Amino acid sequence: MTDADLIAACCQGSGRAQKLLYERFAGMMLGVCLRYLRRREDAEEALLSGFTKMFRALSQYRHEGSFEGWIRRIMVNEALGMLRRKEPLHMAIDDLTYDVPATAAEAESQLNAADLMGLLAELPAGYRTVFNLYALEGYTHPEIGELLGISEGTSKSQLSKARAMLQRRLIAANQTATPSSNASPKELYATGRY
Repeated sequence: MTDADLIAACCQGSGRAQKLLYERFAGMMLGVCLRYLRRREDAEEALLSGFTKMFRALSQYRHEGSFEGWIRRIMVNEALGMLRRKEPLHMAIDDLTYDVPATAAEAESQLNAADLMGLLAELPAGYRTVFNLYALEGYTHPEIGELLGISEGTSKSQLSKARAMLQRRLIAANQTATPSSNASPKELYATGRY
């Protein structure tokens, strides 16, 4: 069944179609919510609330652009609303717009995607939110400013600081993941770094 078929069936009140639509997008959208919210329970709550809103507004979907993108925007807004309630952004976003020099990113990383997402989750709420909106969701700085109630310059500053912090943490994590050249294979095996 295509997305269009599911949407039409959902609009006619089909519970089966709603279940299929939820199953098709829930995993992906939970990942979106988890990028903004540190606790899985909060992300799951935002996901369920987002799907409730999506089903209520489904008749308003105009079939312009990607349906996945439409759902993603709903989930991002839901996650941001939850984030505002759980981790007030005004505490985490610096209003200073000075530049933070970034170090060169490593081309090859010894870390997997889960490790990288873990590093992203450790960022302060303001840095993490702006980074997610800009780098992963594709919002522009003016759009981020409007969504978060901050200036465009603050959005740019937060992105720069987030990138610098991620790069420093990535370098530190790579150094601990990269085997030492003077360690023997037996030592590497014993420490799990072989």
